[in-house]
Amino acid sequence: MIASISKTNEILNKYNLRAKKGFGQNFIIESGVVAKIASSSFSDEAVIEIGPGIGALTEQLALISKKVISFEIDENLIPVLDEVLKEYKNVEIVNKDFLEINLKEVVDKLLLEYKKVSICANLPYYITTPILFKIFESNASVDYITVMVQKEVADRFKAKCNSSDYNALSVITQYLYDVSLVMVVSASVFNPKPNVDSAVIQFKRKNVDENFDREKFFKFVKMCFKQRRKTLYNNLKDSISKEIINKVLLENGLKESVRAQEISLNTFIKLFENFKGYEVF
Repeated sequence: MIASISKTNEILNKYNLRAKKGFGQNFIIESGVVAKIASSSFSDEAVIEIGPGIGALTEQLALISKKVISFEIDENLIPVLDEVLKEYKNVEIVNKDFLEINLKEVVDKLLLEYKKVSICANLPYYITTPILFKIFESNASVDYITVMVQKEVADRFKAKCNSSDYNALSVITQYLYDVSLVMVVSASVFNPKPNVDSAVIQFKRKNVDENFDREKFFKFVKMCFKQRRKTLYNNLKDSISKEIINKVLLENGLKESVRAQEISLNTFIKLFENFKGYEVF
């Protein structure tokens, strides 16, 4: 298995490789971790991986999936991946920046041959949020997204209202997906060892109203959290008249002193619909 201390060091030494901080590279050296990520990811048909590194998770996905497409931005890793994964004929390595691909186009093409498409990845910490929002906003038919991220980021994604981690990201994500924790991963299973622990989280797509104006709703949520310490009223008053804000708060039984982190997803949806009724968007 690639995900072991001995095999990882063998590959790194053979190809004279070092983890590149610029690409957020940390190589997993514990086979049980990648095996659990893969087995939890609903990737028995086609799966898209982002940032395969030297192929530790890719190998485990190849064992359970009919098709694995891995996008790797570092061209120096392509010959390495081609070599270490050569026995897996169901793996395709693509030397492209995931943020620049047309994800819906890739997924639609896979769905012509496979019953479903999932996404599974150990995400580079420095671009976790841009990658996830690219997926969220792509409108691609992906039912499950299973990713390893920095633990504190995972906490924000699954946070509930009235918690310190709850923010606009939490609300927007939970509108689109059911979010669950798969496992917490110690920093000790990586080479090099990062400064923080990680967590594997899973996003399961919800059936959402296609007629709902998601783009405006997401902008509204971000506006509500513009300055975390301020009240909802103070965050909105530069964009919406004070009279309308007070009317909408009253209609929803909310005090003028309420803050965004005290408001649930369902209440945010009601507030948005109420404000729309006053044609403020």
